[in-house]
Amino acid sequence: MGQNESELLGIARRYCELVESLDEGHRAPLVQLNELLPRLHAAMTSVGQVADDGPEDPDADLDQRFELFSRLHRLLGDLDGYWMEYDVTPDRQEMSGSLADDLTDIYCELKNGLARLERTRDPLRTFRRWRTGFCRHWGQHVVDAERHLYALAARDRLY
Repeated sequence: MGQNESELLGIARRYCELVESLDEGHRAPLVQLNELLPRLHAAMTSVGQVADDGPEDPDADLDQRFELFSRLHRLLGDLDGYWMEYDVTPDRQEMSGSLADDLTDIYCELKNGLARLERTRDPLRTFRRWRTGFCRHWGQHVVDAERHLYALAARDRLY
């Protein structure tokens, strides 16, 4: 395993720890996530093209996923929702972006890969799954979360 892959594993572990540490009235992990997400983005890009078209992993536990989303949505409160570029409603009442959704999707993908790595000890397979998923789905969540956290930090709302 090369330096890029080792760095990616460290970032994935740290990301999961930060999401798990989010708590009522304690926003410090958001500041740290704001610093970590660009590193995750860069690390995923540095892994390179290792596309994986193999069989999918067993489905994620949707109840656990929903529990995490609900907890994050509640903890984030008014910091959760954000405007997406296509949110052009006449009454401007509905924001379709959700930081809780972004953080949940990223977390579940990374946590699933870390669990797979412990079960199989096959880092290449984990990196392939992460890279494929990143390119097809959760990479957009990384970009959206980066953008929203940056905007919150610029307005001093993360502290």
